[in-house]
Amino acid sequence: MSPSARPSLRDALASPHSKRLYVRRLFSTIADRYDLITVLLSFGQDRQWKRRLSELSRASPGTRALDVACGTGDLAFALQARGAAVTGLDVTHRMLQLARARVTGDVGHPHFVVGDMMALPFQDGEFDLVTAGYGLRNVPELAPAIDELQRVLKPGGMLLSLDFDRPANRVVRALYLGYLTVIGSALGFLLHRDQDTYRYIPESIRRYPGAAAVNALIMSHGFSSSDCHPVLGGLMAIHVAVK
Repeated sequence: MSPSARPSLRDALASPHSKRLYVRRLFSTIADRYDLITVLLSFGQDRQWKRRLSELSRASPGTRALDVACGTGDLAFALQARGAAVTGLDVTHRMLQLARARVTGDVGHPHFVVGDMMALPFQDGEFDLVTAGYGLRNVPELAPAIDELQRVLKPGGMLLSLDFDRPANRVVRALYLGYLTVIGSALGFLLHRDQDTYRYIPESIRRYPGAAAVNALIMSHGFSSSDCHPVLGGLMAIHVAVK
């Protein structure tokens, strides 16, 4: 599709259907640059945040874990290093190719499958732990996705999610989104000759309800508790919920 014929970014995110199509195309496009971009946009802190999430998960030998929107597998490998039996799921085939390329040895590595967070191909109560790194913000509809994550957890199981937050303070939010827009535009042009490629991130944050509202939504969808751990001064958040 030529740039002139392509819908605007805001139009592409205007409905669940159009967002689903846009996000799938986007992550197929950026898969080979995904790790670089997460490092650059997190000030080099992405791996540290994911280590913190894996520690909060209390994963151990015998834990059955599902990492949704697993990307190239950072969280899946971190959980596996703690002894968990891990399934990594992502809708983007190229992401999983890159994740599988990181596997060393014949045993004890995550199992990676193509799948949609909105319709998980697993039985009810199949997992002790579900994790998501930058996943909830990207789903077409947040509430049905949380229902699916809750469904595949066993009673007492944990859900942990790392994502950008949407600052409540208008000035902070404007500065934060402005920074991401400028940096995203530059990176999009340099890496893909398309300024809109990483403008998706601030635009998705504008439409994201924010950590407090996500906490409330989690609680209203079958979880017994949900806590939010601010990261980077509240610009990011880790949710820890128990079914």
